[in-house]
Amino acid sequence: MDLPRSFVVRERHHRIHNPIDEVKLAVLGRALQLRPGTTMLDLACGSGEMLCTWARDHGISGTGVDISTVFVEQARTRAVELGVAGSVTFVHDDAAGFVAAEPVDVTACIGATWIGNGLPGTIELLERSLRPGGLMLIGEPYWREEPPDEAAVHGSGIANKNDYSDLPGLVESYGKLGWDLVEMVLADRDSWDRYVAAQWLTVRTWLDENPDDELAPDFRAELDTAPLNYVRYQRRYLGWGVFALRKR
Repeated sequence: MDLPRSFVVRERHHRIHNPIDEVKLAVLGRALQLRPGTTMLDLACGSGEMLCTWARDHGISGTGVDISTVFVEQARTRAVELGVAGSVTFVHDDAAGFVAAEPVDVTACIGATWIGNGLPGTIELLERSLRPGGLMLIGEPYWREEPPDEAAVHGSGIANKNDYSDLPGLVESYGKLGWDLVEMVLADRDSWDRYVAAQWLTVRTWLDENPDDELAPDFRAELDTAPLNYVRYQRRYLGWGVFALRKR
């Protein structure tokens, strides 16, 4: 049980595996008015940067769950670096279906709603671990502009245009599912750059070091096309944000 090796190689130097940078992550923590003692469950937590920095800055505690052995170990190392290893725990497990033993104040799935087979299922999963009146955090893409054709859709890294809506449609969907949107922090193009463009140097360096690896042909093909697709399509058309919800 693990992430595909290609994904781990591509983002091996990332602390945040989404298009939100450390500044926006800090803004989000302040916006949520987190208090010492707040408990949190982060499903598909990646390398644990959100839990670790919020434990340091706001005195929260919590558990992160991720299917990647590499990222879980990075999260544990980061917790030690920031002096919060006694406040946060990281578990190697499949986040799909994971429910906390006791309800928590905040549940989160930032950029991985496939764990619930989409937005409705992920919200339902997160609610199972959330105390009444608690906050839920969802990280989700949306169309910044209407993609004009299939080339723009696929060049944005999306298989099906209808998998996502525009921002008003996404916000409307939260209400239809019975949740109030109470805060949000949206990625901008700079934070998208730091997430996506940083992968290119990582991939190129890895290729230079591993020219005969079985993944090398696919990574070479990716590096031939990914930068142009990103600047031509994804950077323009695809938005992303973290949305804080409270049950109606």
